[in-house]
Amino acid sequence: MANTFEKTFSLGGDYTINRLGYGAMRITGQGIWGPPKDKAECIRVLKRAVELGVNFIDTADSYGPNVSEELIAEALAPYPADLIIGTKGGLLRTGPNEWPVDASPEHLSEVLEGSLKRLKLDRIDLYQLHRIDPKVPAEKSFEFLQKAQQQGKIKHIGLSEVSVADIKKAQQFFEVVSVQNMYSVDNRKWEAELQYTKEHHIAFIPWFPLGGGNVQGEQILQRVADRHQATIHQVALSWLLHHSPNILLIPGTSSVEHLEENMKTADIALTAADMQELEALNVAK
Repeated sequence: MANTFEKTFSLGGDYTINRLGYGAMRITGQGIWGPPKDKAECIRVLKRAVELGVNFIDTADSYGPNVSEELIAEALAPYPADLIIGTKGGLLRTGPNEWPVDASPEHLSEVLEGSLKRLKLDRIDLYQLHRIDPKVPAEKSFEFLQKAQQQGKIKHIGLSEVSVADIKKAQQFFEVVSVQNMYSVDNRKWEAELQYTKEHHIAFIPWFPLGGGNVQGEQILQRVADRHQATIHQVALSWLLHHSPNILLIPGTSSVEHLEENMKTADIALTAADMQELEALNVAK
């Protein structure tokens, strides 16, 4: 018997989001630095994603930096009425694969204004704090986000790579509508955070959702994939959709072919036996 899953999630109580979205980190150069190798293909990816029903795109000012947001606006602005763009602030870029943290109010103010301009928006639908900065009291970052929301520059606020304690602290300043933590079928370090967000109807957005490097795990994924005539990546994504109804997926790619393959994930109906087999993959208990 096949398991079914909800295809949409209500973000903040007023946005109905298709749970299979798109992450725009990969439409940049190597090391998430500079322009992409094939800009035209990246533009096609963004347009095709919307054609295929994606109405949630995740990006950040640090992707490029600036490149991802600029390409999203070039490809899609003026945006479809139901398209939600979530961006993030709180990281600096000093070179390829270099991501120093800066969540000071001064930096957040600068990058928020930059995101609004690059995305050609008057208000960001979902603005996520990319990281809590160990050099800055978290309350200072939260106070800035609270004020920006009150000023109408941000509709909803989310967090990234945070604990339950972090979420509870942030909730003293604003409603937290999303949490973006590393999570996959074979890495469930943040299981407590997933359960907390599920209980409080907060979106959980896993980054690095495909995991990898676990040979035994890949063998199990392959067995399940063979039964569904799917790829192991599709099964890993499908498991997330089945695992918890508040998970929003944002697999990223710079290829239309790969995008279309990812979107077919929504058609895979894993059985209870499949799910039980995949549960054995948890290596971060």
